[in-house]
Amino acid sequence: MEHQHSRGRPDQPARARSGPDRRVAFAGGLAGAAALALGVAGGAHAAGTTSGMRGAAAATAAGAGLAAFGTLDPARSATKGAGLLTRIERTLGTGTAAYQPGDGWVRLTLPLSDGGPAPVTVDVVADTARPPRGIAYLLPGGGLNFRADFFTPGGPGDHNLAHELRRQGLLVVGVTPREDSARAGDITADRGLAAHRRDLAKVVGALDSVLRLPYQYAGHSAGAALALDAASHDGSPRLQRVVVLDTTGPYTGALAVRAAQTRDVYAGQLARGVYATDPGLAGLVARAVRDPAGPSPVPWPPDPARRFTHAGLAHFALIRTSVLPGAANWIYTRGHSAGSYAFGATPAEDRFTLAHTPLATWHAATAALGSGLLPTALMRDLAAVWAGDEKTYKIDWGRITAEVVWVNTELGRGDHPRGAELIRAAGNKRVGYSVVPGYGHGDAVWSATAAKDVWSLLL
Repeated sequence: MEHQHSRGRPDQPARARSGPDRRVAFAGGLAGAAALALGVAGGAHAAGTTSGMRGAAAATAAGAGLAAFGTLDPARSATKGAGLLTRIERTLGTGTAAYQPGDGWVRLTLPLSDGGPAPVTVDVVADTARPPRGIAYLLPGGGLNFRADFFTPGGPGDHNLAHELRRQGLLVVGVTPREDSARAGDITADRGLAAHRRDLAKVVGALDSVLRLPYQYAGHSAGAALALDAASHDGSPRLQRVVVLDTTGPYTGALAVRAAQTRDVYAGQLARGVYATDPGLAGLVARAVRDPAGPSPVPWPPDPARRFTHAGLAHFALIRTSVLPGAANWIYTRGHSAGSYAFGATPAEDRFTLAHTPLATWHAATAALGSGLLPTALMRDLAAVWAGDEKTYKIDWGRITAEVVWVNTELGRGDHPRGAELIRAAGNKRVGYSVVPGYGHGDAVWSATAAKDVWSLLL
């Protein structure tokens, strides 16, 4: 989500390794049923001729196994639930697949091993009771992944945006960028917006070649910019909508000048060989949960000789993101999370509260992160878009012809409609733009009331 606060690095997760048709079932208490449902014929995957990602190995599921997913007729299973995901796994191929069964749904997680230092990871959430009427490609914000952004406990019953879209009859396909499973040394100077768009296009092309369903791009923050960029390059008649959640196109006036300065900061980092940064959000929130009253290393504004508590610092960073140091924190009108913060006589007496998204949800989201790294090239390109610098990076607004639903948050990215206006000015009249009052940047996906206040505007 382009938040920059700390240079501290959390421990890096072990990198997933690819292998020939290996499958893992995860979800406590359901491993036995899942093991039945995931019986497959052996064989190594091979690249296909059309997309370069299609697997050649055949996979079958026993009738008893499909019953464990609520699919009793194997002949019908190719269009929904476990059978549909088996078909998708064969299409994408080569990674180590993990399946998670749930109540009326099943999720496939598949890192795509294409020889790169780190894989793009695809998550697919399918309904087990009915075939999908279309596909929603969910694109996470900068430094996030599908699970953290869209599959995180948020509302009643651990509801999240992925399940909201599934219940609307869509096959949910989350595309997590390579940097989530990368080490800092794996990220190079070419990991800008175009590289992310090309990775997404490979996934979309592979699935479209076999599913032939109408689809939409739906992104949050940096993922929303990617959705717009992808739509400007996608001429498929099956692309129907672009859902944009809390991002900005070009600014105007003084903010465009500031964006150009931000672009130059990232360009300078690239020139010095700094290809990725770690915002440190996961560690910040984890310390607030683990040791809320403990002293942080960050000076307390009323008396810099003192230090924020861990809980105080996390809340201040989430609520008042825009005042934190960091090249891109100014893009937030106020912060990641709506709330209030009042300094007390001492750091321990500070009073703070989050208005929509509890800290426990922030912890659940950030604990699901992989590396949490932000590619410098991606940030440079985003800043160029904000500055309207088309020489550095251009989103061709005039080529976005699908319906656009653009929803920002008042306290997050704010009311900056220039991108939507450029799409509309080029002749696309199916462009909606709105701003949700009282919400912060992360509240749009994680608030317990987001379904009513935000997601209802996207559907």
